[in-house]
Amino acid sequence: MNNTIAKLGIEEARFTFIDVETTGLSPRRARVCEVAAVSFRGSDRLGELAALINPGCPIPAECSRVHGITDEMVRDSPVFGEIAPRLLALLENSVLVAHSAGFDLGFLRMEFEKVGLKFPSLPVLDTLSLARKNWKFKSNRLGEIAAALNIPNGNWHRALSDVEMTRKIFEHFTAELKTAGVVNVEGLIAKTGAAVPLR
Repeated sequence: MNNTIAKLGIEEARFTFIDVETTGLSPRRARVCEVAAVSFRGSDRLGELAALINPGCPIPAECSRVHGITDEMVRDSPVFGEIAPRLLALLENSVLVAHSAGFDLGFLRMEFEKVGLKFPSLPVLDTLSLARKNWKFKSNRLGEIAAALNIPNGNWHRALSDVEMTRKIFEHFTAELKTAGVVNVEGLIAKTGAAVPLR
């Protein structure tokens, strides 16, 4: 864990919200076909990346039914290695935020490895873990939490829409946690139930 980042106050830290859509559930067998990331410090939007990715393999029909991405849509899209440097630049000195972070980061680590790059070791906040540990939603799925909080959840299961939903949910969570005395990144990570930061 980057202890310098962990000690930053919530308003001082750079949070990068990230989501991927994929051709399956296993990072070893499936590939990323869309990635989105948006960085914020406080209310300032610092950068954004949203791109369809040519996964180099067919997208199964059952996956297309979930996210709506088809082989035709990605045929002329860049491969992951072409967008990897832009994504690395966006992630620099960030706290990564994702819903069910293990899924997204597992795929990203594998994609970076395939192109000979190392995924950076950064503090991670999982909004799924925050929801489970601190609230009682009827369902902890991203769109269901958004609906419960009256956050628009249209186009759910597309990367950029999911990133924006995650950001709004995270803002709601942090506002409540700040009133409970959480002041920095380390405190937020503790609220996910992680004894040590996720990697």
